[in-house]
Order: sequence, then C-alpha cells, then structure tokens
Amino acid sequence: MALLLTESNFQAEVIDSSVPVLVDFWAEWCGPCKAIGPIIDQLADDVAGQAKVGKVNVDNARELAVKYGVRSIPFLLFFQNGEVKDQIVGANVTKDQLKAKLLALA
Repeated sequence: MALLLTESNFQAEVIDSSVPVLVDFWAEWCGPCKAIGPIIDQLADDVAGQAKVGKVNVDNARELAVKYGVRSIPFLLFFQNGEVKDQIVGANVTKDQLKAKLLALA
C-alpha cells in the first residue's frame, strides 16, 4: 500500500529518504487517477525495502501541488536524494514500466 503523503510528512518521507521515492499526485474526482491507483498500491508492495511509493491528494495538499508544478493529474514524480529525477503525466503506463524507472534510481 502506498504511503499517504501530506505537507507535514513530505520532507521526512520523500526529501530525506535514503531510497528512491515515486510520488503520485492525484484527486478523488479524477477518473484516470482512480484507474492507476491500484497499480500504484501494488507497486508499493513490490518495491518495499528497495524504494518507496506515496500518494499526494492535491485537494488536501495544494502547496505541494503548486511547488512541484502539478497542472494535470495523475502526475508521477520520481525522487532520488530529495531531487526530482523523472516524471510521468497521465495514467498511460504499466506497473512494470514504473517499477523499472523507480528501481533504476535505487
């Protein structure tokens, strides 16, 4: 299951993480976000111990969405050592593609 990321835990869970982190910016009202949600949760279980996967609800964390330039969702950011290394916009991606990108940073 993906971590629930908020403005209060983002620094500790993502920026200060010793392993790569995939962050999914999403919202309840977003159809494609709901479609990719289960894939994100499965990925979190698959990479446990090697990397982290988290979700940011843009309606609850507007400052994070603005800080990272989220204009359309789902918006996936790959972090390594606190820096954005890659991004994917939209839900047209497989779990294997996400896993390969994330573990390439590990």
